[in-house]
Amino acid sequence: MYHGILDLPWWGYVLVTLALTHVTIAGVTIFLHRHQAHRALELGPVPSHFFRLWLWLTTGMVTREWAAIHRKHHAKCETPADPHSPQVLGLNRVLWTGVFLYVKESRNLDTMERYGHGTPDDWLERTIYARPYKLGIVFMLGIDVALFGVWPGVLIWGVQMAWIPFWAAGVVNGIGHFWGYRNFACADASTNFFPLGILIGGEELHNNHHAFASSAKLSNKWYEFDIGWLYIRLMEMLGLARVKKVAPIPRLGAIRPAIDLDMLQAIVTHRYDVLAKYLKTQRALAAEEFEQLRIDAREGRMMKRLLGEDRAALQTSQKERLTAILARSERLATVYAMRTELEALWARSSASHDQLVAQLQDWIARAEQSGIRQLEEFSLRLRCYAV
Repeated sequence: MYHGILDLPWWGYVLVTLALTHVTIAGVTIFLHRHQAHRALELGPVPSHFFRLWLWLTTGMVTREWAAIHRKHHAKCETPADPHSPQVLGLNRVLWTGVFLYVKESRNLDTMERYGHGTPDDWLERTIYARPYKLGIVFMLGIDVALFGVWPGVLIWGVQMAWIPFWAAGVVNGIGHFWGYRNFACADASTNFFPLGILIGGEELHNNHHAFASSAKLSNKWYEFDIGWLYIRLMEMLGLARVKKVAPIPRLGAIRPAIDLDMLQAIVTHRYDVLAKYLKTQRALAAEEFEQLRIDAREGRMMKRLLGEDRAALQTSQKERLTAILARSERLATVYAMRTELEALWARSSASHDQLVAQLQDWIARAEQSGIRQLEEFSLRLRCYAV
């Protein structure tokens, strides 16, 4: 039996497999995701063509299809039109059969036309990479067998073929919208399911990505690590890439005496930090109120979670419990209601800048006159945001 060009110990084959699949993960997160789908960075011809070739060999995915499906996911997130939402389809279906959801959506011509713009359309793409026959993965099988022998080559190839369908189509799209922690209160259910983005190239930080979809960097907190961002910075230093956008870092300056358009723009720019700090303010007030109302710790933790959720996403029984607790605390009801008004400042609307500034002026005036210490302190922080 043919033993291949490279004769390795068993652990050598394991390391080679991890290395090869990691290159594929890097191609997906850097080329398909951050570069093609979101235009967060520009890639030079060398890395761009390398990733196109490598992904053709190891996944058979077509760039236009991947970008279109992912863009639709963002546009229709957690709705029946979302191609792969575990909130709609269930976690098990997305986790274990996510690749079939991808294939099904790739045949939707309306999705391709509406969301597939701006992807490669050169001779290589039309003639080789986007052909209906997955010739690339057949070539990859031949390469693996030639290098590692029949059985090691076939096993390595099998892992390569299963890697993206499971980790990207299954784990990221499934667990990344079902379980984990959230830095930002996005309208969708996205989560960061692990703070160290190594195995899946940084895609573990999925909530960060949904908060700032056009950011080339997916890590946000000091304890988070995005290995995809490390590779991007190395390519940038070598002149092979150029970062176009990253998530804004909250900036605080002196307290603004006047509430004007500049202040509004600063708040909108840093809206996720604003909302995160507001929810912290709400939790602090809730702790005081629950102690006075003699609500036990377990019930208090549950109510704090409900207070931080989007009311529209709550079940009927949860809404009833939330309404009951707000009826017992006028201060907490005030803070809860004002959160909705605050979010309206950056929601899509037909209001003019002057109208939004007037709404902000009214909101801050009521906050400062509310007699609620936490709300008064938060209004002072709002006056400090700067672009």
